[in-house]
This record gives sequence, structure tokens and C-alpha cells, in this order.
Amino acid sequence: MSLADEVGVAAACRALRMPRSALYRDRAARHVCQLPAPVAALRRRPPLALSEHEQRVVLDVLNSPRFVNCAPAAIYAQLLDEGSYIASVRTMYRLLQGCAAVRERRNQLRHPEYAKPELLAVTPNQVWSWDITKLKGPVRGTCFHLYVILDIFSRYVVGWMVAEKESAELAEQLIADSAMKENI
Repeated sequence: MSLADEVGVAAACRALRMPRSALYRDRAARHVCQLPAPVAALRRRPPLALSEHEQRVVLDVLNSPRFVNCAPAAIYAQLLDEGSYIASVRTMYRLLQGCAAVRERRNQLRHPEYAKPELLAVTPNQVWSWDITKLKGPVRGTCFHLYVILDIFSRYVVGWMVAEKESAELAEQLIADSAMKENI
């Protein structure tokens, strides 16, 4: 019995710190495309239709390690450049659709999971956060800069300042003044 059977797929993936999409992608990669079972034909088979052996050859080429990440149109063009013709692009799509393999075939980028930064304060003045916001001025095209420092524990505004420009020196002075005012 697997972990996913006991706690569910989402919880198991969270516990293993693995995205669910990777699990499903891995499961799909293990599934080898098989020809569908022959269905009793109600109409006559077209004379130029591929035989089952030819269909298997085309599917083997489409699922080969060389072409597994390529679109059928790219495979077709590459094989033509090499002087080989196995089937039309439409036939390749039709065969892939017959075994439910019409999907994105290229490797997809996997974005790493980043831990969200978490700041935890249990007493006042333990952690401060600050920001600079632009405020519209009285004349079009002008603005003022509002510097604000907040105490994360109490959300108390520890210090603030409005200035005509944004500069590191002003921010440094505000932080120093606020720390002195709070006896830090």
C-alpha cells in the first residue's frame, strides 16, 4: 500500500515536497503508447491505410528517445531532411490520438519551490518592516514619497516621513531616528 492510498495524493506530495504535476508526468511517462484494440469495422478499410505493422513502426519512431520531446510536425521535417518518409503529419497525430498521447511532448521547465519568507515577532520592536510609497502631488506629474516603518508585532507605525525624492540617505536617517526614539 502506498502513501498516496493512505493519506491521498495531495497530502503525500506535500509531505514529500514534490509537485503533483511531477507525479502525474512520471505516471504518464511510464505509460507506453499501445495500439487501440481493433474495432469491428462498419465500413471498408481504405486501400491506402497503414497496416498494423506500419502503424507500430510509426508509433515506435514517435515514442523513441530521439523524438519523444518533439511535435509530429518537427519529427516529419527532420525525417524528410534525412531522406525518410514514414507517414504524414496528420497520420502521426491520428495515431497518437488513437492511444491518448496527443499532449505537450516537449520537456517542461520545473520551477523550484521557494519557501515563503516568514517573519515572526513575539514582542514589540522585535521585527520592523518598511516601505516607500509614491503619493500624487498637487500638480500633474509630481509626486511625494511616503516612507513608513511598521512594527510587525503590533502594526504600530514606528516612524514615517514624506519627502520630495527617494534616497538611501533619507531612509537611513528615518531608520536611525526611529531606532533612537524607540530606545533600540
